[in-house]
Amino acid sequence: MKKIKTAPFLPTEVEVNEISDTRAEVVAYPFENGYAVTLAHPLRRLLLGSSIGYAPISVKIEGAAHEFDSIRGMHEDIAVFIINLKSIRFRINEGLDRAVVNYSFKGPKEITAADLINEQVDVVNPETPLATLNEDGELSFTLEIAKGIGYVPSEDLRDEIDGSAIALDAFFTPVRKANYRIENVLVEDNPDYEKIVFEIETDGQISPVEAFSNALETMNRQLSVFSGVLNIDLESGRTVQGGAGNELKAFLVPVDTLGLSARSFNSLDRAGIKYLGELILMDESELKSIKNLGKKSLDEIQEVMAEHGYGPDFELDEPTRAALESKIAQLKE
Repeated sequence: MKKIKTAPFLPTEVEVNEISDTRAEVVAYPFENGYAVTLAHPLRRLLLGSSIGYAPISVKIEGAAHEFDSIRGMHEDIAVFIINLKSIRFRINEGLDRAVVNYSFKGPKEITAADLINEQVDVVNPETPLATLNEDGELSFTLEIAKGIGYVPSEDLRDEIDGSAIALDAFFTPVRKANYRIENVLVEDNPDYEKIVFEIETDGQISPVEAFSNALETMNRQLSVFSGVLNIDLESGRTVQGGAGNELKAFLVPVDTLGLSARSFNSLDRAGIKYLGELILMDESELKSIKNLGKKSLDEIQEVMAEHGYGPDFELDEPTRAALESKIAQLKE
């Protein structure tokens, strides 16, 4: 006989099996019947669609006017060269979102992805062939590499690159495979509980575990839009609209509407601070550490914050602080 429940069973076990640098299994259980696929399917889509990777988005080749041209002394046509280039999986060093790198080679030489490694960029498949030069061959090109998610066709990138460069289809996704299977698991003599087994493989730009963590973070950020939208009135037992969801609006006032002096606003703008809520999240020492923010500007900012009701004694409760941090991060992505 089934017992009456007031809440679904919460899974308690998670296992991570790192098979190699690029392959891993993530296992979680036990889930109520039907809950496993409810969670597994969107996570798989996020793994494939929102994992951050790097890809070349444009190339400017000296002596080549377009992708159907050729270079004297190079065996490959430009079209083949570009195909080889797009198969190289890059990483940008120092956490930058973009890198523009210049290369120059003289023949005879067989150029591989390993020859593109320098202080700015690294590659995860160094053995990949790129081009072959004869004795009289020379190849000079400028490559732009960007950080992104998913796939962006070259047509959508032409407005972002140098007009004399060739736009490339950008395959950012570092996840090669993201599959899952649902298995039954026994809980208290009940065989209807479920286990999720994720199989994840990446190209080496990021690890499978990192890709899975990113997918979970993305899911949490997407769901955060609902945080505080529905509050429960404990006395009446009814759900009421409003609450923290609407409170956040007061914190998301753009700093350029606060009436600050040009000196104060420019200091905040250079520091990447866009919203009043970012100032509210800072304590006084963090405010003072903003570059080029003098005492006069600091006093002005604190005075404006106090005028909006956020003086030195104002404190955010932890749920609101977490929701505000998440919302600001989402807006600034």
